[in-house]
Amino acid sequence: MNKFIYFLLMLPLLTFSQSNLENAEAYIDTKQYSKAEDILTKYIEKQPNSLKALEFLADAYAYQKKWDKAIAIYKRLVETDQNNANYHYKYGGAMGMKALIVNKFKAISIVGDAKTHFLRAAALDSEHIDVRWALVELYMQLPGIIGGSKSKALEYADEMEQLSKVDGYLAKGYIHEFDDEPEQAEAFYKKALSIGGSVTCFDKLTNFYENQQQPDKAIKTIEQAYEKHNKNTLHYQIGKVCADYNVQLEKGERCLKMFIENHSVKDGVPIEWAYFRLAQIRKNKRDKKEALRWINKALATNIDFKEAEAEKAKILAL
Repeated sequence: MNKFIYFLLMLPLLTFSQSNLENAEAYIDTKQYSKAEDILTKYIEKQPNSLKALEFLADAYAYQKKWDKAIAIYKRLVETDQNNANYHYKYGGAMGMKALIVNKFKAISIVGDAKTHFLRAAALDSEHIDVRWALVELYMQLPGIIGGSKSKALEYADEMEQLSKVDGYLAKGYIHEFDDEPEQAEAFYKKALSIGGSVTCFDKLTNFYENQQQPDKAIKTIEQAYEKHNKNTLHYQIGKVCADYNVQLEKGERCLKMFIENHSVKDGVPIEWAYFRLAQIRKNKRDKKEALRWINKALATNIDFKEAEAEKAKILAL
């Protein structure tokens, strides 16, 4: 009976704790990382051994690019459970990101450690696609002298293809694009799109065409994506390409205005960026008055908009 009474007394506390974790996870899902961090820090003070809370906190740190804090917690998680592939993957990923912001001599050591944990994660979980993506990118971006290898990257792309043809084809498209083999890259991106048809597949092919300085093909691909997925953010993407490459300006302006008219936080692109792109288009048309009107609207919406400040200087110089 005493145990039963104790359980009843503890039940509200357990429910409250679970609610805190769910709230933190919801904040992470909606990109409110500092709020998640606040909840999780307080939670861990009372529940220091909660692996789930620790992982959420490390994720919140990583999303905020607080790499040292994230690394410290992921390391603790790996030491707690050395057979957890996801812990190794996240630990390696955080170290890999830190390597991008330190001097090159220190980066070599960090990248080596990251690679070790990626390989461990891949060995522990033969179906972990994300870590195979990480290994593909790592082997392609590292110079050969410190472990880079196209053949190794292709090996992991082959493994991905066995798990998911779409991911395998996208990985091979990335490898060939990185290695300056555009025809092969385009073929694999198109194969992925024909099978998958997801927004991600359209994005990869669109980005490829932009990188190849082929804006008209990029715009056509985004239009095809809109026909299938009907996402408002694709209006912005069309306007962005038109503005950046000074092509199809009427279409770009029309799409940006449609994006603004239907804008919501779900679009993932702040509305001031649409104002910025409209200013670019008007600048490209040599319409200084309208360009200034749109760029001022962007700055009024976001006073810390550095790109808009730079663009305004260009407009004023017309």
